[in-house]
Amino acid sequence: MTIDFEKRLVTIAGNEIHLTQIEYKLVSLLAQNAGKVLTYDYIINHIWGPYADSNNQILRVNMAHIRRKMGENPAEPKYINTEIGVGYRMREE
Repeated sequence: MTIDFEKRLVTIAGNEIHLTQIEYKLVSLLAQNAGKVLTYDYIINHIWGPYADSNNQILRVNMAHIRRKMGENPAEPKYINTEIGVGYRMREE
């Protein structure tokens, strides 16, 4: 996976992955913190702002869409791991 932050472009094996604005923000936030676990609250606060509902359902739905677009098997994630009950971590590579 390659992310061109200037062009706001995510590619996997040379194929462009079409992401919504929120999905791109999520992927770029995780990429900029690759290897670190980002908590649900941190991600929600950073993407939707401090007054967003702390219910992580919207985050989980967006992550499911991202994984589907990236061709990830939720049971065996290749790029983004779920830290159950805590948050998400993008693999370092």
